[in-house]
Amino acid sequence: LFSRFPGVIGCIDGTHIPIIAPSVNEGDYVNRKSFHSINVQIICDAANIITNVEAKWPGSVHDSQIFRECTLSTKFGHGEFTGYLLGDRGYPCLPYLLTPYPDPEPGPQQRYNLANCRTRARIEMTIGMLKARFQCLQRLRVTPERACDIIVACVILHNIATIRGEHCPSEPNISSDPNHEHPDPPTDIQDGRAVRDTICHNHFF
Repeated sequence: LFSRFPGVIGCIDGTHIPIIAPSVNEGDYVNRKSFHSINVQIICDAANIITNVEAKWPGSVHDSQIFRECTLSTKFGHGEFTGYLLGDRGYPCLPYLLTPYPDPEPGPQQRYNLANCRTRARIEMTIGMLKARFQCLQRLRVTPERACDIIVACVILHNIATIRGEHCPSEPNISSDPNHEHPDPPTDIQDGRAVRDTICHNHFF
């Protein structure tokens, strides 16, 4: 459980896995930082277990589109899960995906944002652990299709290692991914803002 934040069942973020320039649709894989990558969506729980991974999107695709088009988003929209995901400003605020206030007012909104940020540190740590365990993810020299298979395999092996309590080979970097910034955050959804305001009022006053 995520003790800092009520009702949270997972934290979500994207991370770019660099690849060599593919021979087909090369331009689609160039991300905002101007290198070729797969944009991988990862959701983790409080124990650093990766509970969901989407590894199939070219680096030019925005985090919000990946979430919008994934099966999990549809399931959340249909009410199949009880609880919330926490995400950064790369995602719109939705009734089931809570993001920080863009311009928090002093008091409850600032406390909400602080709790949101501290709780989301778990996904940054998990991604850091994944990359520390599997140095090949620093740059995959294979086709995009093969790269996606390797990424999913690494996620499965990370989960096995985490469940077994195996030591991570190096201290993961839990700071924000320098290759993963959001200069143009998506527009928040009104229903999502209402849920965020309710949680802020009920738990952070």
